[in-house]
Amino acid sequence: MQLNEIISAFAVKETIVRHENFGGGHINSTFKVTAESGRKYILQRINQNVFSDPVALMGNVRAVSEYIRCHSDGERRSLEFVPTAQGGVCYQDEEGVYWRLYRYVDGLCLDVPECDEDFYQSAVAFGQFLEWLKGFPVETLYEPIPNFHNTPYRYRQLKEAIEKNGAGRCESARREIEIALKLEEAAGVLQAMRESGVLPLRVTHNDTKLNNVLLDPHTRQYICVLDLDTVMPGLSAYDFGDAIRFGAATAAEDEQDASKMRLDLHLFEVFARGFIQAAPSLTKEEIQALPLGAFTMTLEVGIRFLADYLNGDVYFKTAYPEHNLVRTRTQLTLANDMIVKRKEMERIIAEIVAELQ
Repeated sequence: MQLNEIISAFAVKETIVRHENFGGGHINSTFKVTAESGRKYILQRINQNVFSDPVALMGNVRAVSEYIRCHSDGERRSLEFVPTAQGGVCYQDEEGVYWRLYRYVDGLCLDVPECDEDFYQSAVAFGQFLEWLKGFPVETLYEPIPNFHNTPYRYRQLKEAIEKNGAGRCESARREIEIALKLEEAAGVLQAMRESGVLPLRVTHNDTKLNNVLLDPHTRQYICVLDLDTVMPGLSAYDFGDAIRFGAATAAEDEQDASKMRLDLHLFEVFARGFIQAAPSLTKEEIQALPLGAFTMTLEVGIRFLADYLNGDVYFKTAYPEHNLVRTRTQLTLANDMIVKRKEMERIIAEIVAELQ
């Protein structure tokens, strides 16, 4: 089916003159669409291999976006989705493929911060995301990826991969398996706090990378948070932790020299300050759990890379046979560095809280 036919299924009352591939996302196919008036839209094909129920997924996105618009500071803090001509949240074409359309917003997306302020702005964006949604009925959300941040469940998957050894790679990953299994008990603490109710369930983003924040290209202030596909019930420590794992590391996720991978405590402080300031409803227990969130999310991603390596690289895209093993090493190295720096992280958090009181 031609894209023009797909676009005509949405409530767009103008002629489309151009469309082009857009962005660098790995999940959904994305196109920038330009109308005769010059107005622009973003058209996305929803990947049903990852998201099996696009209608329920878009129900999440619409509900959360509308709630933010009603409870934010009056600025444009969420993307505006265009309904179908029948008022639906997405369109299913004749081949069974689902599509969505939203209004294009001009802005800047960065893979890595160009200065501390960029990282700080991402912290404010994700902190305010949590804050604005604090009253949202979290129990009404559809869970697009069950057990997404259930770390003990991820360990069960790892152990299954070790037992099956489907790709015959256990021997080459023996050291990494040993390190990962030694950390299993510590990895379950956050999930236990969730199950006991010590930490409250919130609406969480669950993919808090810098490139999921749209920045104003002139002021460098954040405009809104992008990519709400993984929004679901979760813990504030998830969103904080994954942002630290990715943004406060001293090396890339697939750096082949794992010795270069460390936690940058300065960047940790930059993000923690913005996040805590922007989310004043965080409980004492949530704030204290933030360093644990950084450790847990880092370890969780590491064992997911390891399980995928043992299974023959069936989930994550790889560029060479040892790619997932290399990723495993960087994440395990970073997680162990976080153990060493746990007291320093806790001190930084305590100092920020004291300053804000």
